[in-house]
Amino acid sequence: MNQVTIHAPGTVANLVCGFDILGLALEEPYDIMEVRLLDEPRVIITSKDGFPLPSDPALNTAGAPLLAMLEELGRPIGFEVSISKNIKPGSGIGSSAASAAGAVVAANHLLGNIWAKEDLVRFAMFGEKVASGVKHADNVAPGIYGGITLIRSIFPLDIVSIPAPPLHVTVVHPQIEVRTSDARQILRKQVLLKDAIRQWGNIAGLVAGLMQQDYDLIGRSLEDVIIEPVRSMLIPGFDEVKQQCKAAGALGGGISGSGPSIFMLSRDLATAQAVEKTMIDIYTRIGLDHHTYVTTINQHGVKIIK
Repeated sequence: MNQVTIHAPGTVANLVCGFDILGLALEEPYDIMEVRLLDEPRVIITSKDGFPLPSDPALNTAGAPLLAMLEELGRPIGFEVSISKNIKPGSGIGSSAASAAGAVVAANHLLGNIWAKEDLVRFAMFGEKVASGVKHADNVAPGIYGGITLIRSIFPLDIVSIPAPPLHVTVVHPQIEVRTSDARQILRKQVLLKDAIRQWGNIAGLVAGLMQQDYDLIGRSLEDVIIEPVRSMLIPGFDEVKQQCKAAGALGGGISGSGPSIFMLSRDLATAQAVEKTMIDIYTRIGLDHHTYVTTINQHGVKIIK
């Protein structure tokens, strides 16, 4: 086999209180990528749907991980990557991570799966550095592992899969762009100890709620007192969306990654659909174009199609 087609899922990073350490993979949306093995040491990136992508692999979120992979591999081979970009950059649902995770999973498959998932995350983080200036794994880890993941440590890399009860995820993507690098720059560099203690409690409560399948505990723990108060100012209608979606029955939610997308978790499909209607009503009234998704947690991560 010298060519493979994959689906690379969107992801929700942070899960409200777990900045840079928690994330989940979505069933929808997903990018479609075709990766072909070359007999020369180079990486070629093309856009299948005409979406503008950096052609220099070192500046591309799919190309940079492949360059790192080839450097470690030390063989005179390369990859050609063609991408249909359904997850738009700046959406907050893991566009850069989908490209990075999809590229390394596909390349590893073509090479006979010589690397473990943790190694693939390590390579994919080079793509996240291109996008945001920082190596972080809260999007690429669930994209590769599937489900919900906890990044206990970056250096050394330590990834923990978190079991969870059935959950429906509703996402609204207001049609504005929030660059991850910009959203990081506005964050406070220091936090009060009392805020850190409250945040630690929420992170522990969320992980415990997921593992114990305790929906009420999950809902109580979806609170962020450090990041959300700052980043939410970049997202029109955020406070109203969050309040009204919880009134519609959502367990809770918040900013997806660095935004502007907002996600909400629900116990069942009917509630998730009611939450979607609430989101649509608010952004229609505001007059801001938007896309919505009602989906579930993707348990397999990047998927080999053919």
